This record gives sequence, C-alpha cells and structure tokens, in this order.
Amino acid sequence: MEKPYSSDNLSKRSFPIRVFCCSLFGLLFMPAFSFSGENPEILDEVVVTASRYEEKLANVPANVTVINEERIRNSNAKNITDILRSEGGVNVSDIAGNRRYFSVDIRGFGESGPLNTLVLVDGRRVNQADLSGTDWSQIPLDRVQRIEIIRGGRGAVLYGDNASGGVVNIITKEGDKLKAGGELAAGSYNTYSANAFVGGTLVNNLPFYVSGSYLLSDGYRDNSRLESKDTGMNISLYGIKDLKINIGTGYHQDDNRMPGALKESDFNAGRPRTSTTHPGDYAKIEDYYFKISPEYFMANNASLKMDMSYRKRTFSSYSSGDSWNFLGTSGIQTIAFSPRATIRNDITGDISNNLVAGADYQWSQEEIRNRSDFFGSVSIGEYRLSKSNYGAYIHDEVAIAKRLFLSTGYRRDQADLTFKPSSPDSLTMRTHAWTGGVNYNYLNKSYVYLAYSRSFRYPVLDELYSYYTNTINTSMKTQTSDSYEIGTRFYFRDDIYAHINLFRSDTVNEIIYNPVTYANENIEGIARRNGLEFSLSARVIDSLTLRGNYTYVDARMRGGMFGGKQVPNVPEHKAGIEGQYSPFRDFTMVLNGTYVGERRFISDFPNDYSRQKSYFLANNKYKYRWKNLTLFLDINNLFNQKYSEYGVIGGFPAEKAYYPSPGINFFGGVRVEI
Repeated sequence: MEKPYSSDNLSKRSFPIRVFCCSLFGLLFMPAFSFSGENPEILDEVVVTASRYEEKLANVPANVTVINEERIRNSNAKNITDILRSEGGVNVSDIAGNRRYFSVDIRGFGESGPLNTLVLVDGRRVNQADLSGTDWSQIPLDRVQRIEIIRGGRGAVLYGDNASGGVVNIITKEGDKLKAGGELAAGSYNTYSANAFVGGTLVNNLPFYVSGSYLLSDGYRDNSRLESKDTGMNISLYGIKDLKINIGTGYHQDDNRMPGALKESDFNAGRPRTSTTHPGDYAKIEDYYFKISPEYFMANNASLKMDMSYRKRTFSSYSSGDSWNFLGTSGIQTIAFSPRATIRNDITGDISNNLVAGADYQWSQEEIRNRSDFFGSVSIGEYRLSKSNYGAYIHDEVAIAKRLFLSTGYRRDQADLTFKPSSPDSLTMRTHAWTGGVNYNYLNKSYVYLAYSRSFRYPVLDELYSYYTNTINTSMKTQTSDSYEIGTRFYFRDDIYAHINLFRSDTVNEIIYNPVTYANENIEGIARRNGLEFSLSARVIDSLTLRGNYTYVDARMRGGMFGGKQVPNVPEHKAGIEGQYSPFRDFTMVLNGTYVGERRFISDFPNDYSRQKSYFLANNKYKYRWKNLTLFLDINNLFNQKYSEYGVIGGFPAEKAYYPSPGINFFGGVRVEI
C-alpha cells in the first residue's frame, strides 16, 4: 500500500542528497579564495506598483519585494508561480499537481487566497470576475522583466477589489538594443519546450519586444498532459513630443488534462501516487488581450495617462465523479478604462509632494452553457452574468526633510451586477478603502515604517449566483479588512540588508465556501491574522549571493460558528533559503530550498481532521555561458520528497484527498542570444 506521504529510505535518496551536500559545500566554502573587500555600487531599488508611478522602495510603508530579470534567469522557475513560492509571506499551491492551476495566497487567506491577491500585468488587472480567478499561464516567464510584490491591503486604494492580501504586478519586457534569441529544452515526464524572441528599437523612437513559446508535457500523473502556446508583443512610441504610447498584446492557448484528487481510500486500495480516478477530465482555454496606454507629459513633472484594454477568455471543460459528469463552456469579455493624473512637485529643497488621482472602470460579461448528468438526470443551463465596476481614488505622498515620508489615500468604489435568468436579476454593492503610512530614513539607506489600510473584496459572480435555483444571494455583503503593520529594513552595507515586518489583519464578513451549509456566504465573526515576515539578502562577495526568509502566520476565527478554529490551508511556518554562486566567469550554480509547515485541509473550517503534513523542497540549477550560448540544467525536488501541496476534504462520505506533487525531476537545454 502506497501512502500519500511516505518517504524513501536514505539509500534510495543518496544521490540527490550527495548533490545537495556538494552544492551546499561549494556555496559555503569554495568562494573563500575569491573574496573581495570592495563593495560594488548598488543602485536604490524602485517600485511602480505602490503608487502607480516609479518611486524608491524606501518611500513605501509596506513589505515590498522586487524580483529582477537576473534573479528570474538564475532560478529554477518554469513559470511565474515558481518564482513566487520561495518568497516570504507568499504561499503557492499547485492545485492539480501538473503545473497548470495554482493557488497564490499572500498573508494567510488560505483557500480564498487567490480571490484576495490582486494580480496585474503592466498595471492591467488579471483577476477575473468569476471563480476562475487568475490565469497564471497567461504571461510566460520569458516575457517578464521584473515582478513586484506589495504585501498587505495598501493596493486597494489604487487598484480596488481583490487586494486584501497583497498585489503582484508582473512587468513585461520592452525593447532596447536590437537582439534576438531562442531556447530549446527538455526534461522529465516527456517535457519539451521552445521559445524565441526579438527586441530592439525601430527607426529612432519605436522600441519593441516580440516573443513566442511552446510547451508540451505528459505530466507527473496519468491524465495530466499539457500543451500550451503563447505569443506576446510590446511596442512603445516616443516620436511625438511629450507623448508616449505603449501598446501590448498577448495570446495564450492550452489543452490540459486534469488528473483530480486521490482520496485516502484510494491509497488504501493500493493506487500509486501517479494514478488518476478521472481519466477523461480535461480543460481547454483560449485567452487573448490588447492594451494601449497613451501618456502625455506636461511641465512641472505632471502627466496624464489612460490605460485601455480588452480581453477575451474562452473555457471548456469536462469533469466527472462516481455518479455524475459535467460539461461546461464559457466565454468572458472584459473592457477596462483607467485615466489618471500624476503631479510631482519639489516645494522646497527639503519638501516634495507626489499626487496621483484617477478613476477605474471595468466591465465584464460571461456567457455560460452547461450540461450536467447527476444520477442519470440530464439538465442543460444557459446563463449570462455581468459586472460593471466603478472606482475613483486619490493618493498623496509628502517627503519632509528628505528623511520623513507621509502617504495617505482614499477610494470610493461601486459594483453593479446582473444575472440572467434570475429573480431578482441585479444587485449593487458599494464600499470605501483608505490607507495611511509613514516612513523614516534613519541611517544611510535604512528605514522604518508604520502603516494602516482598509481593503475590500466583492463576492464574485458565481459566489452570488445559484445555478440550481437561478437566484441571487442578496444577503451577501462586501468583505472588508483592516490591516496594521510596522517594519524596518536595515542595511549593514549597500548589498547586505535584513527586513522584518509585523502585521495584523482583521477581516469582517469574510467570504468563504461553508462546508457545513454547502453555500458561499459571509462567515460569522472576525478572521484575525497575526504574522511576522523576516528576510535577509547578502552579496557576501562578488561571486556569492545568499537570501533567506521566514514567515509566521496565526490565522484564526474569532467568534461565530468557527470561533477559535484555524483558517484552512495556511501554514503557521514557512521558510526559504537560496544561494547563488559563480566560482568562475560565465558559470553559475544556484541552490534553493523551501519549507512549508503543517496546515489544515481545504474546507476543514471546523478543524475536524488532522493537518496536512509539512514538506521541504530543495532545487539545484547549473548554468554555463559560452559566447552566445547558455547551457543549463535544473534538478528539482532533489530529495525526491513524496508530498502534496494541495489537500482537500471532500467526497461522500467526506475524507482527506490529495493532489500529489512531482518527485525528483530534471529539465535542461540550451539558449542562444545574438
């Protein structure tokens, strides 16, 4: 009988352990001979997500991470979520175990984490108006210039709905010097990938970047095959005086099989971890978007910008159970307009003011057709659901004496929702958000901050609507969160710093799926999350960089039917460590490890079951560059851990079920740039 979390003995794992130990030895001891007493000049990091314009990281009263292109290139990541999983305060779960569907949770919202994490691509909202949430595969990793993570609810003022846990802004590449390249790679589970790009500047002032990629994999489990295709393009026009126009577009298509969960009873019956009880389940997705952003620059550092975008996503899927099957198709269109004005003023030599004010409008309409067969009873349903979202905001930052920074902001927001067929057929929800913070630069680049924010989340379309009764749950309310945090980043020198952050978040009317009542509803009581985030980054010498982080989150209900219970899928303890070492020119070795502690199974709000077990993953990457060629080899899950990132309570009768994650696997290839 194969257990879901059984471990191989030491002899079976001796090879990956030797690889890990040798790599660790090399990182810790080999660089001693190349020590340099000079500190390289490190430029101040900047961030755009926190205020919708570029500013220094030290001016933002929040725990902010900027992941640059170099870190992305040197990582083992195959997609954006692989990059995020090693970050403090961020918990990533591969839902299906085939690297297609992910849950990303910032600051302990658990199973509702994806709906409380706002995801942007170049400032454009990616979160959908329904439960499908964020499609992380829409932007391939090779298109990404950098990733910005703003933890906490601060982003609700500037961006609105879904930002209660934090904001992830994915910034794509623009052209610079003319260059082109491509990559061919292959790995475990019959995985093959190819991508190509070309970028540069046409004429005088027309930077562009075009890329495409293809991925094919059988996946770790039966019925987990994935085939995906992506293309994308960015063009910027600078030729007109005082006007910049950015145009971006992307297309994504995939066909993926869905292996589903394996229950404890399946393991007890002798099923292997790689098997499936859903051999016919699948999903097919086609997704494209177009965005244009003209920005006009005026005197006195003022500008006017209008972001306009259109997106269309079509989805079809088949899922099955012991006595039922479900075939569904849907298409959702989204149109968005976001005008804003920015004024940046130096009032005196020591006092400056940065003001941004704007509005957001987003309209989404979803058309659905379903065919379901439950116990031999077939039904067909057709639905049209829509959401119109209006928001207006103002945000101001004042710098005093070049060391003290004050910020405050306010947002008014409204959502109009319609449902057909339904009685009643419409609903309007309104709310506010605000934030305030202070930063003080106390020693060289070191700073301390204190902040408060009020954020919110509306119920999504299919949390409000019942497909069985064709009615709206008019009793559902807007979820609100009050967040407090204090933190500091201390620089021992320009390239060595430690960051510590303490936070508390109280959420009222938190929206969950209640496994007791079998309905989406506002949970009674307050969901309180207390936490600590610690990170350390050090360029020990020119050839060695070390990073580490630790996160503690206590997420519990206070009052109501689940008073005193832990929020599901929130690990109390999470830690990560990474070392990047270049013992000689053009060769880089990266070693990283992530620990995720025990957490409650999805839907176990009553805390009736034992916790899902902790796991530790170690990964290794080797990269060698020779002229225009780069050779690389990734080794993932070095210890061949048998674990599951995602676990649920489900079935009749209810029992623990797992989505097994891959064992040790390899991926390598060659990249050329000209």
